[in-house]
Amino acid sequence: MHYVYVLQSLSHPEQYYTGLTDNVASRLRDHNAGKSAHTARYKPWKVVSFHYFQNEEVALAFEKYLKSGSGRAFSKKRLR
Repeated sequence: MHYVYVLQSLSHPEQYYTGLTDNVASRLRDHNAGKSAHTARYKPWKVVSFHYFQNEEVALAFEKYLKSGSGRAFSKKRLR
């Protein structure tokens, strides 16, 4: 199972993070424990949305899209 997830910082609500995992709850715990250099500064985090994919390549492509300019616009309009 592959999930693409979007997090929002509780301490800095304008900050979002998009990632890929096979366990959303465990990954959220890692982000909130400061185990990711990219997100430690803005912890704690909450899950805004997550999306399941059976195919890892499709999940990777969706994550990459959400991190692009048009993907960020899509995420802002539809996923938050």
